[in-house]
This record gives sequence, C-alpha cells and structure tokens, in this order.
Amino acid sequence: MTTRVAIVGGTGKLGGIISGVIDESDEFEIVAALSSKSDLAELDGADLVVDASTAAVSIDVVRAAIERGANLLVGTSGWSAERIALVRPLVEAAGTGAVFIPNFSLGSVLGSAIAAAAAPFFPSIEIVEAHRETKVDSPSGTAIRTAEVIAAARATVGPVESPHVDQRARGQQVASIPIHSLRRPGVVARQETILSGAGESLTIVHDTIEPALAYGPGIRLALLAARDARGVTVGLDSFVDIGIRRPERSPERPVDEGGVPGQVARTTGA
Repeated sequence: MTTRVAIVGGTGKLGGIISGVIDESDEFEIVAALSSKSDLAELDGADLVVDASTAAVSIDVVRAAIERGANLLVGTSGWSAERIALVRPLVEAAGTGAVFIPNFSLGSVLGSAIAAAAAPFFPSIEIVEAHRETKVDSPSGTAIRTAEVIAAARATVGPVESPHVDQRARGQQVASIPIHSLRRPGVVARQETILSGAGESLTIVHDTIEPALAYGPGIRLALLAARDARGVTVGLDSFVDIGIRRPERSPERPVDEGGVPGQVARTTGA
C-alpha cells in the first residue's frame, strides 16, 4: 500500500530534493505540496507529513500533523532537544510517530559520531559551521545536534572548558559548547568540530558539496523509518549502525618520560 505524503516547504531547496526522492519511490506518493504560507488544512488525508519549511512555521506544521493523527518527518532546522521535548508528550498521546532529522547526510552523521566518541578525551571543544547567506537560522540544526551528542558523551566528565563565553565573539553556547556560525556565498554547508587538549588538537570536518547526492540515501532511510515510527526519534544515527563505540571506562593516559603517570581522564561512554 502506498503511503500518502504531504510535504510542507516542497518549493524550497531541501523540499525539492525530498520531493525528487519520493517521486522515484513506489512506496510513497505526494498528495499535497504546500509552501510555507499554505493553509495547513491541505494536510488532511496524508499518512505522513514531511516538514521542510522554516523554523518559524515548523512548530505549526508539527502540531497540525499530530492533530490529524499523521506521522511526521521533520527536516526543518532549529529543533533543539529542549524544543523537541515540548512536543514529545503530544506525539505520545496521539499514538503517532515523529522523526526529527537535523541532517540527512550520512557523512555528517558520521562526523558527529566521531566527535562524540573523541569528546571525553579533550577538555576544549568548539564548533564552526558555515552555510550559504540565504540560511536564516543559526546555529544550524546540525551544529546543535553535534553539541548535544558531544555533551551526552561527556556526561560523567562534565562541561567543556569554554573561557570568556560572556563575550559575544565567543559564539553561542549549546550544551556548554561554543558554536560559531558563518553565513556567506560560495558555500553549501560545512562544519568543523575542533577538539583541543594539552599539546594537540583534533579537527573533524564535513563538507556538503552536492546536496541532492549527499542527502538522497538518508532521505530514503528516514522516509521508511518515519512511516512506521511510534514516539519521537531524533537523528539519522538512530537508524544507522555506525559501529563507533564510546569508551566503557576511564582510559588512563600513558606514563610520561619522567616515569610519572599522567592524569587519569575521567571518561565513560554515554
């Protein structure tokens, strides 16, 4: 049986890519394509609502889908853990499912997972993200999600070291991690996670070069997951076995040249 899909924001860049993926599938069909200014009554009759609108409109789309008993796939940026927590009880009460995907790129998901795995070993972590000048929200949803998974991985270690965060130039803190947003022409999407410790640093970089190619596989996976979802699920990593395991116990730093053991890093997985 074909799943009937209503997509909000179908005329936008991401919405167009999602529409293209749906058009190529035999399991889904678009029964309504709404702009951000459309009447949400057009969602009537859809089995699955795909939200690729704007941060300002997205909450109304989510509520309208829940009221209609439709499942949700949310690709709109700006959904932090705190914001998702507000709609979780509504989804659970309705007995439906909502899947929130900050980034449909498998490479981006891997980058965030690698950063989370490394996070307990480095006291200082900052994120720099860049998008084209037309992106209206900042920080990006991907940067927010990355900061949240890093913070979860550091649950027993504590917040990162972020000096002088009272200064505006130090970025916006999300889960104690400073995020710096660039909005400029000539870039699609780029994120750098910079982890620093005594005498060394590790930088994890992900570049989106061709969105349609980068997002396509993740969109297909997310559509299938959202169709049958129950409750709230966040992140494409929920459906991908990345194979990265964070440490189960505190690793000890090696003995230094003077024969004195180094400081034990208080680290466990989250």
